[in-house]
Amino acid sequence: MKHVTLYQALNILLIVSITSCKTKPTEEVSKDFELSDTTMKHCVFTEAKLQEVKNELKLFGKVTADNNKMAHVYPITGGIVASINVELGDFVKQGQLLAIVKSSEVADFQRQLLDAKSDVALAEKNVQVAKDLYNGKLNSEKEVIASEKELEKATAELNRINEVYSIYHLKQGSEYSITAPISGFIVNKDITQNEELRSDRTEEVFSIAQIDEVWVLANVNESNISRVALGYEADVQTISYQDKIFVGKVDKIFNVIDPATKAMKILVKIDNPDLLLKPEMNATVNLKFTENKKLIAVPSSAVLFDKSKDWVMVYKDKKHIETRLVEVYSKIGDITYLKSGVTEKEIVISKNGLLIYDALND
Repeated sequence: MKHVTLYQALNILLIVSITSCKTKPTEEVSKDFELSDTTMKHCVFTEAKLQEVKNELKLFGKVTADNNKMAHVYPITGGIVASINVELGDFVKQGQLLAIVKSSEVADFQRQLLDAKSDVALAEKNVQVAKDLYNGKLNSEKEVIASEKELEKATAELNRINEVYSIYHLKQGSEYSITAPISGFIVNKDITQNEELRSDRTEEVFSIAQIDEVWVLANVNESNISRVALGYEADVQTISYQDKIFVGKVDKIFNVIDPATKAMKILVKIDNPDLLLKPEMNATVNLKFTENKKLIAVPSSAVLFDKSKDWVMVYKDKKHIETRLVEVYSKIGDITYLKSGVTEKEIVISKNGLLIYDALND
């Protein structure tokens, strides 16, 4: 037994009497055409509306850590790396030990600390002696003041050394600890066991980042620079999470052109509470913005493409349906903006319009 498809059944339900054969779509309506009630139930009718034109701009970029939530860790002095306690990608807490370095310069700090303590003790003794001699009329007040100045100098030097120990968490001996200044993830590690660190090294040994909020840096071609503005909404997608859209906004525009890429960078801030986005991930950025114009908007499903042209089925009533030639301005998702062909408040068939089109134009 031959089965009838839904498409065929709907066509059968169309009450069509064609007195002559048509060879191309037309805006003329057959006087003998009438749309059945059953077919109408399978169609959707949508009113064309005059709307502000929304547009999208697709860009490519990378996820990076927020510079304001990142710490670069440098060695205090040169030395030999004795041990490393963390690896790339580890989460660390503020104050956590990252590495231990043996350094002759730290050993010299120990000597300076001992010398400073000794100098203070000697200066205190000299002050006491000067005061005793002054009380016995054996020296002048000037000598007492001079001894007190020496004590002040010795005390200041001791305080300086103690501050160095406090700032860099130094302990007795020749070793010093490299600790985490903030809590976060190790996103860069440039240090190895037994490596000799030069005292004039300018590169960081660790970088720590908090990634509960991240940046996406995207490239904008010169031809699209005028279409970008602060505050634009941005949908970000990555290869790792193809079905997930991360929503952010354009927070900064870098008004310079990279000579290598001939592109301008923009910065999109994105909340990342689940820590799904990682620094250096590739990302696709879709900017959403509104153009300074209004056009007729219809559902994209209402626009039919045939014979290299776009058509829309305009519904008047059951006996009056027009095959209307339209000029498409742009298509954004499920909305299509039209330059011409349909006027505001006209009704278009946005579902199963192809059935009507075939019945009228075959």
